[in-house]
Amino acid sequence: MREIEFSPVAIGNHRPMLGLLSDAPQPTRWFALYTASRHEKRVAQHLRQREIEFYLPLYKANRKWADGSRVTLNLPLFPGYLFIHICRSERSRALGVPGVLTVVGGTGGEPAWLPDATINALRSGLESCLVQPHPLLTAGQRARICSGALAGFEGIVVRHKNGFRVVLTVEHIMQSYAVEVALEDLEPITSGVLPRSNSH
Repeated sequence: MREIEFSPVAIGNHRPMLGLLSDAPQPTRWFALYTASRHEKRVAQHLRQREIEFYLPLYKANRKWADGSRVTLNLPLFPGYLFIHICRSERSRALGVPGVLTVVGGTGGEPAWLPDATINALRSGLESCLVQPHPLLTAGQRARICSGALAGFEGIVVRHKNGFRVVLTVEHIMQSYAVEVALEDLEPITSGVLPRSNSH
């Protein structure tokens, strides 16, 4: 009876490959969390306690109380949303946080991740520009920011008092925010010219 010999090299090369595939680290991505109403900061506290990296964009808003006193509050830029930086397999940890309703999904119901550039732009814009929430817009003069921390991002130009703002949209969560910019820092995307400034 003839004996069949197995190559130890082939077997040795095969097993480590399986180990590499199963133990390969998953990339961390940014995902959007949808929270219960007015629970964004509380969710952020729980995420910090569980050592889950997160980003909650805040903006400064001036409010006047009934007694006439004025205060400056740090409010969520996107009510009901914040962002977490995790592996896809770790989403159950985030869903277990009190106040979290769901991880925002894409097509097919799977959680959809956001590009790092989107989060970096939010951080840069909040640090260097006056930013406020803005209703979602679908029409208007489109322009590209050509200088500064948000260079390269496109949005819709709107008038605000004596200046202009560009409304940028995080399409992943269908939320918009407005950034104050100078007209000289904008270039039109569609045909036509940008609105004229009132200054001479």
